[in-house]
Amino acid sequence: MTSTGPSQLWNLPNVLTMFRMVLVPVFVWFMVADGSHQGPLRWLALLAFAVAMYTDQLDGQIARRRNLITNFGKIADPIADKLLTGAALILLSALGELPWWMTIVILVREWGITALRFVVIRYGVMPASPGGKLKTVLQTIALFLYLLPLRDVVPALQPVAFVIMLAATAVTVATGVDYVVKAVRLRSASLRGE
Repeated sequence: MTSTGPSQLWNLPNVLTMFRMVLVPVFVWFMVADGSHQGPLRWLALLAFAVAMYTDQLDGQIARRRNLITNFGKIADPIADKLLTGAALILLSALGELPWWMTIVILVREWGITALRFVVIRYGVMPASPGGKLKTVLQTIALFLYLLPLRDVVPALQPVAFVIMLAATAVTVATGVDYVVKAVRLRSASLRGE
């Protein structure tokens, strides 16, 4: 069941989603102001990223458990996620820490599938797939390792972060193709009246 009334906007999951959106510019500021890969502001950027990712998990759990799923949450939650991960990817690439091709591939897929979901929503909802959840976990772990200021101190973190990000990129592409196939099937079934 989906809550749609205006009073439902200010429930805990939606407030957590809004808080996550507010954390994005805070995270960006810490990253830009740091100027190094291991300064104190980089630690604060990592903390802002970690808190934001935790609120993503928490708001979904609360919304499902308390039946507080709203239309606002359905739209704002994935946008908040894309803003945070997109900011992290772009900043890491701009700082020369992450190859630009990975950032471009992931962002094209993420924003493309988000747009596709809005286009086909009149035919039905495409729920997150297990592959999509795996993609999110891999991206989160890889971004956390890339943001970790200890990478210069512990050189082994660099190749580990790269391999996990490579896996995240591959799963991101594969799940993107899967979503496109599902969207075409959903639209075809709707047009046939199934």
